[in-house]
Formats: sequence, C-alpha cells, structure tokens
Amino acid sequence: MKHYTYYPKDVCSIQVDFDIDDNNKIHNVVFLRGCNGNLKAISKLVEGMDKDKVIEILKGNTCGYRQTSCADQFSKALEEAV
Repeated sequence: MKHYTYYPKDVCSIQVDFDIDDNNKIHNVVFLRGCNGNLKAISKLVEGMDKDKVIEILKGNTCGYRQTSCADQFSKALEEAV
C-alpha cells in the first residue's frame, strides 16, 4: 500500500491524505478542513473502491460559484497518484 498527500487548490480543504493498495483500491481517506460532514461521507463512500471508478464519479464536480470542489480536487489527487 502506498500513501499519498495532496494539497487541493481553490477549495476549503487544505490537504487530503489517502492510501492506494496494490489492487488500485482506495483506503484511509482523510481531508483536512473543509465541509467536515460531506468530506467524511466522501471518505466512507470511496473506501475500498477502485481508483479509476472514483475519478470517473467525482471529476468535474463543482461547488457553488467555483470551477472545482473538494470532490473534484480529490479526483485530481487520484489522477496524480502513481
């Protein structure tokens, strides 16, 4: 399992930590700051899911007037994870 840290841009969350196992599954997602309840829910929902499926679901999600969201930023973090 490999650990990643990502620093989101243009959203309320300032950091997201997560692990990806050898089977491309996501684990232990923790957001720092942001909408606590919503981000905890995202973390629970994506636990054990395939990285590429989560990218497909979350990519392009926006928040209010912003062109991005914490969910969209998480998809970018997953895209960058190698």
